[in-house]
Amino acid sequence: MPSPFHAAAFGGSFATSPGDPHAIVQQADAVAARIAAARAAVGQVIFGQDEVVDHTLITLLSGGHALLVGVPGLGKSRLVETLGVVMGLGTKRVQFTPDLMPADITGSEVLDESEGRRSFRFVAGPVFCQLLMADEINRASPRTQSALLQAMQERRVAVSGVEHVLPRPFHVLATQNPIEQEGTYPLPEAQLDRFLLEIIVGYPDLTAERTMLLATTGASEPQPQPVLNAEELIAAQVLIRRLPVGEKVLDGILALVRSGRPESTDDESIRRRVAWGPGPRAAQALMLASRARALLTGRLAPSLDDVAALAHPVLRHRMALNFSARADGVSLPEVIGRLVERFA
Repeated sequence: MPSPFHAAAFGGSFATSPGDPHAIVQQADAVAARIAAARAAVGQVIFGQDEVVDHTLITLLSGGHALLVGVPGLGKSRLVETLGVVMGLGTKRVQFTPDLMPADITGSEVLDESEGRRSFRFVAGPVFCQLLMADEINRASPRTQSALLQAMQERRVAVSGVEHVLPRPFHVLATQNPIEQEGTYPLPEAQLDRFLLEIIVGYPDLTAERTMLLATTGASEPQPQPVLNAEELIAAQVLIRRLPVGEKVLDGILALVRSGRPESTDDESIRRRVAWGPGPRAAQALMLASRARALLTGRLAPSLDDVAALAHPVLRHRMALNFSARADGVSLPEVIGRLVERFA
């Protein structure tokens, strides 16, 4: 079977240097095959959530974190557990509650007494893993939520003035219930911006729900099988950053992001409706996620279609409407859709 990648894909003008085309094509071919196998393995356990699975895989391939938003019972926790097994990552879960303290996540120092001597010893918290599931992250206090900020951005935590490096790779997949707001603390914008994608988990269609019902209520349930390991995932993340990006795609990303800012857009409706727009981290997220989506779907270089497909999960948690727009019944998906129509 011929490779889905071709050296001719490097033709034209590129915003990033493609390096050695033949070496990248060969490596991309092997990585794409492994990713396809992982995707299929997840699909054997998670039913009717193909786009959610793809977006989560894109997050991992991009080296980022994702916020899974959906009502209870849609398989968010099951998805994270399945990905941990399939991707060969050490997984830990933290149930966020109002009484959860920062030390419950990062770890703490304890007094250790041995051979008549006393000293402090660091006991690592659950954040020291490769895939952390932050379940119902908005139920914890802002102080506890902020404990993840440094870990998510810098891949290290500081306890008692000493920095501890987290394992590689390190990813946070957080869940959030959008319908129950009592006793919750909305995530601050600074933390929302740390998430590469905000993934909306919806209900499965009739066919998928029927398949899921039959598969999960029998004598045995399908179990995930390991396909990749941490080293292979890191190699894929390195490859993603080497994939070429055309000037047209780069210009499209910049135009899309900048047009969502009231200060720099030429769209009067955006200036009137948007309180604050996406920052540079949104453009970085689109660049990486578009490359990952291209590789996930068997292509070497991203296109404007990839940018358009990822605009909503990248931008919807990085923008906010003003009071006037909300009073007029304008929704953020409508605004992002208008941006995509203009520039994608």
